[in-house]
Amino acid sequence: MPERFPPELLRLHLRPLAEAVAEPPQVAAYRAFYGLEFPGVHSRMGLFPAAGYQIVAQAWWPSQPRGTLLLQHGYYDHVGLYRHLIGWALEQGFAVLACDLPGHGLSSGARASIGDFAEYQQVLDGLFAEAAALGLPEPWHLCGQSTGGAILIDYLLHGMVREEVAETILLAPLVRPRAWGWSKLSYRLLQPFVNSIPRRFSANSNDPAFLDFVQRDPLQPLILPTDWVGALARWVPHIEAAPGNPRRPLIVQGEADMTVDWRHNLEVLGDKFATPDLLLLPEARHHLVNESEELRRRYLDFLRERLG
Repeated sequence: MPERFPPELLRLHLRPLAEAVAEPPQVAAYRAFYGLEFPGVHSRMGLFPAAGYQIVAQAWWPSQPRGTLLLQHGYYDHVGLYRHLIGWALEQGFAVLACDLPGHGLSSGARASIGDFAEYQQVLDGLFAEAAALGLPEPWHLCGQSTGGAILIDYLLHGMVREEVAETILLAPLVRPRAWGWSKLSYRLLQPFVNSIPRRFSANSNDPAFLDFVQRDPLQPLILPTDWVGALARWVPHIEAAPGNPRRPLIVQGEADMTVDWRHNLEVLGDKFATPDLLLLPEARHHLVNESEELRRRYLDFLRERLG
């Protein structure tokens, strides 16, 4: 998206998502920049309030959708980076609803920060309300990448799961990050003195085009706020102490993932849920939504078989 369209300016031109109104020209520029133009598909961008934030959400639906995919993106991400997954879901006949999390993408909030992970649950509740207001068809399948997966894990373990919800897809889900012990120690040492540290971009995909693009993406946060790390430190024991749930989520995990502590995370999820349906990809790194085309095909074939 051209830098002359900063998030706060674009939000001023948006209306509530449930209202069918003409979109400002900045929306077309945004979609063109991120490759979110899907021929023959209805689309809409708008706002909804949640947890004190103005959340920017987007919806797409084919003429006769057979269900809905609700997306939750990962940390540092935003909906603009999810064109591969959105396009695939539309090809399968699903409507798609997604939003930028607080502090990410076009939504309001301190960049890449959060006061408490409970705020993410309020945003998810708001997304459900928007899906209902738009009349998006059942079943509703949930899909979360990394921190988006963490939000869905929390919802399944602690929320009252809506009757519309069918499958839950967890892509490289976060329970705790890699080297979590060192990260917590660093947080305790730094937190009294600094509010953030510079972000380090990692090679979290086998797709060089994505790794290049994300370095130039104008919506990428460039800091790691200590508030977010503190919120994560409070959330991890909240999840690890949660009671189990009889649901069986679909989990896709790369074994070359250097972002999350995936072995530990799968052990926790195996304890919390009834035998998760797991696909391991030996070569895949963390950002599965933007992995190489061949790796995306493998896990999307796995999901296609299970979503019917």
